[in-house]
Amino acid sequence: MTLENQTKINHLLKNWKYGTVCLSSWLKANGVSNQLLNSYKKSKWVESIGSGAVIRAEDKVDYLGGLHALQTQAGLSIHVGGRTALSLLGRAHYLDFAAGRTILIGSPKKTLPLWFRNRDWETRIDYYTTSFLPPDMGLTDFQQHSYSVKISGAVRAILECLFLTPKHQELFECYELMEGMTNLRPQSVQELLENCSSIKVKRLFLYLAEKFKHRWFDYIDLSKVDLGSGKRTLTKNGVYIDKYKLIVPKEFEKNEIPEI
Repeated sequence: MTLENQTKINHLLKNWKYGTVCLSSWLKANGVSNQLLNSYKKSKWVESIGSGAVIRAEDKVDYLGGLHALQTQAGLSIHVGGRTALSLLGRAHYLDFAAGRTILIGSPKKTLPLWFRNRDWETRIDYYTTSFLPPDMGLTDFQQHSYSVKISGAVRAILECLFLTPKHQELFECYELMEGMTNLRPQSVQELLENCSSIKVKRLFLYLAEKFKHRWFDYIDLSKVDLGSGKRTLTKNGVYIDKYKLIVPKEFEKNEIPEI
């Protein structure tokens, strides 16, 4: 290996955060050609985890390290969302029935690259695309070792849970998660509700917030939130809530939530 190439690999490894993936496209843009990258692989400096993606040799990289590359190198609007984000924020640790499932959410037409989909991250990746909220609104930085990734903040995360119900997430799980949302910031709630395009999500969120008597609910200006028209049905043979034109499970009104 030439001195110039040795200098490049030293510089690369010095600035490469442990536990993260590097994309070959990003490396090429930063002066590491495909030929030089192949040389690094042969020298056991790096190892491929799929077409266009490498990790440090023998480094341990989880899905967050892969997501870090998608966000910072590929520039994709994909983030940890829903119940997984709440878990990372410490707001769902008492609920273990979604263990082994990781929820990622992206903008429409944003697909996960093949190397990410094929990689065994030791968790099931459930990826959903939607535009019911602006892509960059309500996100927060989550620190993981030496790097950080964008994940949904508490308000956005619970709204994403409600968006996924009832097809992709249990209604009763959302009920329990929402019960724990006691200290949300009214400003964040207001902003996201005003920019949310899902009538179902907004109605269910407000119904549950009022039901649980969360203090922050009193600070929400409902006149600025479009709740649409017509009924929304979440379950068969449920109870109709006239204020929100929403049909919810009977158990919600009886406060008799079955064990999940």
